[in-house]
Amino acid sequence: MAIGIKVSLNEKLYLRDPQETPLGKRIIKQSILLIEEIGFEAFTFRKLANTMESTEASVYRYFENKHMLLLYLVSWYWEWVGFLIEMNTRNITNPEEQLKIIIHTLIFASKENPAIEYVNESVLHRIIISEGSKAYHIKSVDKENNEGFFKNYKDLTSKVACVIKAINNKFPYPRSLASNLFEMANNQIYFAQHLPKLTDVTVENEDFSEVEKMLEHFAFKILKT
Repeated sequence: MAIGIKVSLNEKLYLRDPQETPLGKRIIKQSILLIEEIGFEAFTFRKLANTMESTEASVYRYFENKHMLLLYLVSWYWEWVGFLIEMNTRNITNPEEQLKIIIHTLIFASKENPAIEYVNESVLHRIIISEGSKAYHIKSVDKENNEGFFKNYKDLTSKVACVIKAINNKFPYPRSLASNLFEMANNQIYFAQHLPKLTDVTVENEDFSEVEKMLEHFAFKILKT
């Protein structure tokens, strides 16, 4: 899949849109690679600037702090997944088939590569799995929610909830199931790779097919009870 897209994000996430300049794109590209290498806790703008052979001040022209950068990356990821889901379900009218495609797209999003040179989707996916919850498991979550920082994720959850309601309009927890599918996908992949005693699925060589099978099992069993 080779599609060039510009992801539209909340302007409050950044001081200057990094998608608009070569330096901004380098910041995004190198921050993804560096967070993957050393982890978000050890990640700093100084280390990022050194990696880029640039200055710390140049990074601060785009992002207020590293938390805002993480929010940007997480928002970018969910907006991109939403784009892929919309593309992959565009001509599908059966809601059960739509949900299967949604689950597949969610699990294998990192394999679908829109031609965006400055984002390594596979690496970003690994960051979302290991670091993504740090964007909203924070004290300031309510304030940031009021600023609209999680709109991409919430909009995607609402879209999937609509598909769930189309399958079973009497199911009382469509948004809960939708958000649980997203969180379960990431958690189960993480557990399989790092804490295998916490899951029954295995992941080898980034083959997530068992996770996909598990999510389908949970979703359709629940919806048909």
